[in-house]
Amino acid sequence: MKRTTGTCYYPEHWDKALWAEDARRMVEAGLTWVRIGEFAWSRIEPTPGDFQWEWLDDAIEVLGTAGLKVVLGTPTATPPRWVADKHPDMFAVDVDGKQRGFGSRRHYCFSHEGYQAEAARIVELFAERYGANPHVAAWQTDNEYGCHDTTISYSDAALKAFRFWLKDKYKTIDALNEAWGNVFWSMEYNDFDQIGLPNLTVTEPNPAHSLNFRRFSSDQVVRFNRIQTDIIRKHSKAPLSHNYMGRVTDFDHYKVGDDLEIATWDSYPLGFLEDRVGADVSEQRVYARQGDPDFQALHHDLYRAVGKGRWWVMEQQPGPVNWAPYNPAPLPGMVRLWSWEAFAHGAEAVCYFRWRQAPMAQEQMHAGLLRPDSADAPAMAEAKQVRDEIANAPDVAPYQAPVAMIFDYDAEFAWAVQPHGQGLSYFSLFFETYKALRKMGLSIDILRPETRDFDGYKLIVAPGLMHMDESLKQALTKANGHVMLGPRTGARDGDMVIPTPLPPAIEGLDVIVSRVESLRPDMPEPIAGGGAVTGYRELLEGSVDVVLRSKDGEAAVVSNGDVTYVAAWLNQTALRRVLAPIAEGQGLDVLDLKDGVRVRDTATERFWFNYGASETEYDGRRLEAASVIREERSE
Repeated sequence: MKRTTGTCYYPEHWDKALWAEDARRMVEAGLTWVRIGEFAWSRIEPTPGDFQWEWLDDAIEVLGTAGLKVVLGTPTATPPRWVADKHPDMFAVDVDGKQRGFGSRRHYCFSHEGYQAEAARIVELFAERYGANPHVAAWQTDNEYGCHDTTISYSDAALKAFRFWLKDKYKTIDALNEAWGNVFWSMEYNDFDQIGLPNLTVTEPNPAHSLNFRRFSSDQVVRFNRIQTDIIRKHSKAPLSHNYMGRVTDFDHYKVGDDLEIATWDSYPLGFLEDRVGADVSEQRVYARQGDPDFQALHHDLYRAVGKGRWWVMEQQPGPVNWAPYNPAPLPGMVRLWSWEAFAHGAEAVCYFRWRQAPMAQEQMHAGLLRPDSADAPAMAEAKQVRDEIANAPDVAPYQAPVAMIFDYDAEFAWAVQPHGQGLSYFSLFFETYKALRKMGLSIDILRPETRDFDGYKLIVAPGLMHMDESLKQALTKANGHVMLGPRTGARDGDMVIPTPLPPAIEGLDVIVSRVESLRPDMPEPIAGGGAVTGYRELLEGSVDVVLRSKDGEAAVVSNGDVTYVAAWLNQTALRRVLAPIAEGQGLDVLDLKDGVRVRDTATERFWFNYGASETEYDGRRLEAASVIREERSE
């Protein structure tokens, strides 16, 4: 597989006289791919049935003739004003019962049947017109599902669809009442039409109700996406993709990905550091111009799993963005570093957002490869450097990392419904564990929860899987590598009921969780020998070897043979104390990397990344600030 680069372009924003010169400059910059069309509905159909295709025909021809491959986006993330006028109830409704409005983007509810029909109609017209176009080499459905908190809608359309979804799942109202435990607080229903949405209740709604609504909302995204993919496939053989986001976890990306050939995501390291990473103020200051050393890497690995091996960065930050609390410029070298880190994790393409900075509207403060006056922006030089470097780099070969982590969107839903402590989330627990492994210099594959074959992995880590079915438990206990589970493994069944026998109920691990507690952030529980429990812990009963014990005498980590159970939310020091001996015992080379230094292996290369703002050294290597070194390696 060849590594390639690309950009995102909006020909409808620019005078047609610029297009050919833009295309020439894109090719000169080494770009292969150009994404267009995803926000252009109003220019294609300014009024109902009045289609203005000629400009898009010409744009595709100009770009393709220049030698660029077009990714054509369906424009359903931005329905025009006239669509909203036709369907005034198509807007999503937030948790407080307030309807969203027109004037931005993603202004639709996934459950609205009228909008689903409008979306299907425009996608059909796109696919009919461009499905066989030789310049359209890939498709993108919609844009950034879930961005701006738009997955979960409390609209009348969602209520109607949710009731149908529940009836299809439970069949009878008695079965639903039994599964949800509705005898509690006299919440029993006599009919599915009595069931409301889990918002605006006096206190918290039934967790089973909330969890099912999150699952339903996720399924509505899958259904909406499938409507588009089914249509496009009737007319085109080009691969289909969608551009996911960072830390948007309120729908199951795996299920959406099952209907696509390529997973892509939009990587904004500096923006994410401020509003999604969860870094404290000191970390935000240290990495303000570089981004978190592990956040992008985690998503690269996650979307490789979502894409079943095929994945891209569809939007790579090239300079300051416009939407975070603070929007600094990246350090010189960071655009190159971010690009190479994506390639090191197996990306086929890295596309820079955007080609030219917009002089108008919401994103006019978002940098591009060009300034608004068409002069090169600082990122252009780094994009050209990447062009030259990938020309001399080997093809990407398939590679299985030695460490696997299981990421489960349903676990994220369950934790969101019942975090048990302020600020606790499944994603944060997973990220902290991933970060600890990365600091040890280990490369990681992320696996779906449906995975049952763990051959070749020396270490399999599955933190926080609140519901774990028996087949996964059995597959993990039979794995050849060492398995690390917890906390909250198997803590609930599929309907949010505490199971009996008590969790974690892992064969060969003679231990039960007898009680749980959440801890104030300013009251960590120290661990004997170093490290601490922060946020959450479980009290255990049973006869197993204790690996780490809190200073108050309670077991924090236990093990039995090749299974380790972590009964607490551990800080980085404690995580290393658990993970390093396991990894070394499995024959893995454990490093003690300096702050900001990271490693990633491929089948033939080893990459060294320095996220630091100053030069450093490691094992005889001189790593300049904001830099990457690529070395050849062999197994």
